[in-house]
Amino acid sequence: MQLGALFSKQAMMRRVLISLIPIMLFAVYSFGLRVLVVLTVVTAAGVLTEYSILRFMKGGPGFKIPEAIFVTSVLFTLVLPATVPLWVAVVGIVFGVLFGKGVFGGFGRNIFNPALVARCFVFISFPAAMTMGWVAPFQGLPGGFVRYSAGVDALTVATPLRDTGIELSRLFFGQIAGSSGEISAVLILLAAIYLVYTKTASLRIMLSGTLSFLVLATVLSSLGVLPVSPLVALFSGGFLFAIVFMATDPITAPRDKAAQIVFGVLVGLFALTIRTFSNFPEGAMFAVLLGNTFGPLIERQVKQFAERRRMAHEKG
Repeated sequence: MQLGALFSKQAMMRRVLISLIPIMLFAVYSFGLRVLVVLTVVTAAGVLTEYSILRFMKGGPGFKIPEAIFVTSVLFTLVLPATVPLWVAVVGIVFGVLFGKGVFGGFGRNIFNPALVARCFVFISFPAAMTMGWVAPFQGLPGGFVRYSAGVDALTVATPLRDTGIELSRLFFGQIAGSSGEISAVLILLAAIYLVYTKTASLRIMLSGTLSFLVLATVLSSLGVLPVSPLVALFSGGFLFAIVFMATDPITAPRDKAAQIVFGVLVGLFALTIRTFSNFPEGAMFAVLLGNTFGPLIERQVKQFAERRRMAHEKG
């Protein structure tokens, strides 16, 4: 069987992959060729898991694997530390594809983003591998393009979430420690522009989520609860990556325009609230998963509210 015949073509997913290429290249430049090793292992395990699920559901050959599995694999790789043990990455993607998508009936039926399900699982199950492996990124050329890894010995570098003296320019251009694909705000913003321009992702979700995050950050910063400025909070951690790539997932996000705004606002508020007041330093993944949980309810309530207004207007 030819490789192309094994996968179903999904133009939207290919556009997402295109938007992720610069971010992946920068991850390799920053943390070394090990990022590509993690990607290869994660993709192989993800495709095999997806194939096994479909083979079980279909009862035999004659099916195609959705190309969305490649998006899931790349996203999961990019939200991991570059030093993550390979077996942890494999366990995570298998869990995410199986319990984030397979148990719901496969692609198009899942209510949770499988890449975030995978990350949430390994974050809770293997916290040391996810929170103690931060390394300083390579600087200058050729960076990590000719090196395997920054090493697993330099584990004392603070992430921006723990560094109140971080410069905004370093956050913007990605000169910081962090997960492989979450460190460069400028590349994530460029990807967002491309996704919106190609009508691949919802601008409403991105804007409403970002604005609600900034509003709450401004309030908390003015009260002295948040130790950093709103922009530093926005560019720190994984929120920007999550609101651009995870929250806008066309399968798990609401389709109604008004519901998308409500959904985005909740994700933004949840993300900063969890980050600030809980024991978890990064709230973006939990925020999107909570948004996924309430997404169908939000969409139903918004539609019912619009219908009641329409009926009241007709009667009046």
